[in-house]
Amino acid sequence: MHRSAENEFYAVEEKEREPLKLYVYSCGSGLLGRFILCFRKYSSRHPKQLSYPKSFTVISNSNIPFRESSFDTLFNPTSTAPPFFQIFDPAFLTILGPYPSIREVASNSTFAFAHEAPVYVPDTNEVFFASYPGDPLGTSDLDHNNIVGKINLTDVDTALVADNSGVVNVPITFLNLPETIQMTNGGTGPYNSSLLLVTFGRGSLPPSIALVNPKAPNNVTILLDNFFGRQFNSLNDITVHPNGKLFFTDVAYGFLSHFRPDPMLPNQVYQFDPGTGTVQVVATDFDKCNGIAFTADGNTAYIADTGALGGFLGNDQTDPATIYAFDVDPRTNMFRNRRVFTYVDAGIPDGIQVDTEGNVYSGCGDGVQVWNDEGTLLGKFFLGMTSANMVFAADGRLVILAETKIFVADIAAKGIPPVSP
Repeated sequence: MHRSAENEFYAVEEKEREPLKLYVYSCGSGLLGRFILCFRKYSSRHPKQLSYPKSFTVISNSNIPFRESSFDTLFNPTSTAPPFFQIFDPAFLTILGPYPSIREVASNSTFAFAHEAPVYVPDTNEVFFASYPGDPLGTSDLDHNNIVGKINLTDVDTALVADNSGVVNVPITFLNLPETIQMTNGGTGPYNSSLLLVTFGRGSLPPSIALVNPKAPNNVTILLDNFFGRQFNSLNDITVHPNGKLFFTDVAYGFLSHFRPDPMLPNQVYQFDPGTGTVQVVATDFDKCNGIAFTADGNTAYIADTGALGGFLGNDQTDPATIYAFDVDPRTNMFRNRRVFTYVDAGIPDGIQVDTEGNVYSGCGDGVQVWNDEGTLLGKFFLGMTSANMVFAADGRLVILAETKIFVADIAAKGIPPVSP
């Protein structure tokens, strides 16, 4: 047994996994320390904390305190310094691949510039995103719009080569969009070579679905801004079904953040056919529907319900922090057979992505959590801070938005290519 000077862990054995060679360290003493291991690959700066579920089924005899809040206290029983990969199932190692890394690539401690609406544009190798709408750290409110920005991943790669510390801060470029774009919160694409964005609206200015040219002068086309004459509450997230129709969530977070009027519609999920202009509800009876995603075949839909996040009403951890799964009716596209997919342990599940193997990713209160298609928690990209959304940027690269920071994880998993007409 020898000591690791870098992490103050004790090496208990060496294991060979093809093609992954790992040192295995205990992550502390006591009851949990005997079962929770930290994996560190030779060339990686980021530990992998392997937490077998049986190791924490009983903690009353350990030195780990019970958590009082899913928002204020995160589950990190070994107090490993983030970022790291927290592994609950060996299948997560396949997602990570043999040489995973996670690095901080942009930051601004005084500005939540990287909240949601992540869109990767391959032609320019850029990732677009929006600042936090209606939040003081996002510098937006009833009188001030939020901002859409972008980073160039070529700049990220150049910076990481020049500085191997794993922490860099690449330049952020902000777009000057017209007044028709108010409080951007969700996005996907490229869709017809454009960013497909949804907005909360602001004051009397309506929420909308919009196409935005990712290249200057970033001209805008509004596709939808009403439901038979009534404004939506605040459009939250959007995705494109394999059949080409647009699906989006509408929830009253603009009202709950003091920059939109009283809601006039239930919190619901809609489909929109841009060819015919038809818009209709496909799912309802949510507390606060939020993130949305489909499996690659379009047969299953995932909807996050973030009811526990209550805006000016306050957070209530007895309300939903749940992802629901639905069957998508092949004829009508209505969502059927609603069932619980997962309930998260940290904050709320926000934006959702699905990889090519059907694994489900969601931004949560501690980073990005990952489940298999049966809802089993496989692991986490543990950041120690909230991530609202993430996007796959080319094969094997996950860009994670964390409000005041952006992280890039290089892994083995691949995202489902976006649908475009």
